[in-house]
Amino acid sequence: MTLPPRELLRRLFDAAVARAQPLQVMAGQLPAPPQHGRTLVLGAGKAGGAMAEALDALWPAEAPLSGLVVTRYGHTPPAYAARPGRIAVVEAAHPVPDAAGEQAAARMLTLTQGLSPADLVICLISGGASALLSLPAPGLSLADKQAVNRALLKSGATIAEMNCVRKHLSAIKGGRLAAACHPAQVLTLLISDVPGDDAAVIGSGPTLPDPTSCAEALAICTRYGIALPPAALAGLQSGALETPKPGAACFQGQALRMLATPRMSLEAAAAEARALGLAAHILSDEIEGESREIGAMHAALARSVALHGTPFARPCVILSGGETTVTVRDKSGRGGRASEFLLGCALGLGGVGGVHVLAADTDGIDGVQDNAGAFVAPDTLMRAAALGLKGRDYLDRNDAYSFFGALGDLLVTGPTYTNVNDFRALLIA
Repeated sequence: MTLPPRELLRRLFDAAVARAQPLQVMAGQLPAPPQHGRTLVLGAGKAGGAMAEALDALWPAEAPLSGLVVTRYGHTPPAYAARPGRIAVVEAAHPVPDAAGEQAAARMLTLTQGLSPADLVICLISGGASALLSLPAPGLSLADKQAVNRALLKSGATIAEMNCVRKHLSAIKGGRLAAACHPAQVLTLLISDVPGDDAAVIGSGPTLPDPTSCAEALAICTRYGIALPPAALAGLQSGALETPKPGAACFQGQALRMLATPRMSLEAAAAEARALGLAAHILSDEIEGESREIGAMHAALARSVALHGTPFARPCVILSGGETTVTVRDKSGRGGRASEFLLGCALGLGGVGGVHVLAADTDGIDGVQDNAGAFVAPDTLMRAAALGLKGRDYLDRNDAYSFFGALGDLLVTGPTYTNVNDFRALLIA
């Protein structure tokens, strides 16, 4: 190992992101164009723009192709934005939906009108689609959806729990887009950002049967103290907002292909580490829980390796993924899951020698800030103390972004045009 620790960790992150790039993972996964029908592309997610660009490039030039995909503001690949192709890409807000996402979802349902069994619909779904496809269920307003979404994001609920609620309050998610496409053939191409790669959870499953129920959605809201608008409460209590279930006719003959997953990206990072002469260990791609607590757990493991050579021998790299959560206690704080994980990890490490850490979101945006994540080094707490910064105070304020920003330790990549969720790498040198 000859690279500086920060450069080495960045190379591992870049390898993970590269493994999930749509053009790379979509090649060889597309069907032949239908002989007599048309091909319609619909989709949403943080990787949506890049997935549309890849599909457009890979689809035969002579074969008809049209459609609409919605992605996050600033997440359309520059080349496709400058020279739009056959698939329209629009941008909307994430993680709290806005009118642009609502209008895009309504346009998608309009595009499905008149589809026949001879037609093919290719749905491009990646993480972020839950917020980007923001068409409220009948009786609900966009403001209702925004309020529930904000409350869920601050509650500490898991992604599966949040998406259960989102599905039932939507006119397009939770299998409803598939119902609108019926009787056309539907192929769903997925880039996973959820622990366990449950296809029905990714983007709230617009084209997939929903095994969850109104009763479960209501119980989640009760558990986390989520205030529901009267129409939403009544719809969940009565079952009027129930979603299409497994076995429904609209799902017959559908196809599903998982293009990229967190595990695949962690394996790519591990391969890069080994190529650099380091042992690499993947803990899990399904880690959930409070970010600060997961950070402390990783710190305990790294301390054991650094101080006792167990359970792994040093030097090595420890990798993990999943989707942690942040329960917001102070609304004035700035920071996402990755930075809060890192501050919890730094406090747990206590400056132990030889341990360097990178945590980042693979879409390039940690929460709603401009950073992908940040770095921790053995001298992080010492440098902070020299500046009068108390890590515990920043953690209590949910203000990890400001802590790492003051140290110059933020990782800023800009949008990566993909999304396979949290990436964490601990180098024990």
